[in-house]
Amino acid sequence: MKFVTAEHHGEMFVGVAEQDGGKIIHLRLAEQAMDQRATIPSSLLECIKQGDSFLRRTEEIVAWAKENRGAQYVYDLADVRLLAPIPRPAKNIFCIGKNYADHAMELGGKSHIPEHLIVFSKVPTTVIGHEETILRHAGVTDEVDYEGELAVVIGKQGRAIRKEEALDYVFGYTIINDVTARDLQERHEQYFLGKGLDTFCPMGPWIVHRSLIENPNKLQIETRVNGEVRQKANTEQFIFNIETIIETISRGITLEPGDIIATGTPAGVGKGMKPPRFLQAGDVVEITVEGIGTLRNTVGE
Repeated sequence: MKFVTAEHHGEMFVGVAEQDGGKIIHLRLAEQAMDQRATIPSSLLECIKQGDSFLRRTEEIVAWAKENRGAQYVYDLADVRLLAPIPRPAKNIFCIGKNYADHAMELGGKSHIPEHLIVFSKVPTTVIGHEETILRHAGVTDEVDYEGELAVVIGKQGRAIRKEEALDYVFGYTIINDVTARDLQERHEQYFLGKGLDTFCPMGPWIVHRSLIENPNKLQIETRVNGEVRQKANTEQFIFNIETIIETISRGITLEPGDIIATGTPAGVGKGMKPPRFLQAGDVVEITVEGIGTLRNTVGE
């Protein structure tokens, strides 16, 4: 299933996008029409916290809604506004740096390929949704860059998670653009400010449940700017695969339902081009990940 947070006539709701993405089922309204119950929370974060009970209930609702179509709870995608699947994460987003060797090399050569996981974070106020505007932040930065990434959404609490069990702790997968102000990143000699400006974490368009992704470590990923392919790779090129990432972070940090981990970006960022090609107002960035879809955002003034 593809889980969305969306807005219809000013109301935010949790929904499921049908397989072709053309229709969205408003889960709470469909549930009420089905049996007058209201167990579906109003936020996807709260839904994820319910665990398997939420999934079982959703399966019942979706099966019923497909047999009993109703305009009051099944919408055309064009009639809703997709928000970030988790519009306000409960805590910072975990991000993995230099997780593709080619990307590490384009930013500094072989010596920049890490031996150990590089982890930083983005604050919740960076998050925006599909088709929302990335702020240019003129006057703050002159070097806005894109980074297309597969993101993991944690489904259950765990600490000291073993690599062999790591994928059992995943709820699903989405797409993130780890937008970066390269000049701030270099000036302050760390990642936080350059990665943490408002709107610098587009996310979406939905979360695809893990059951639909056979192997997250073998997915095609592509980033286009104004239609031009800039990044093209496969997650099988990870230096540290998803199981290793989860095991390493959770050794001393408790992962909780709704936590988000961005897994790193491949080569092809604007900073690595000669000369560098940074994002400008009006640029359209599209990130496509196999089995998930396309996240699209435009850079504002």
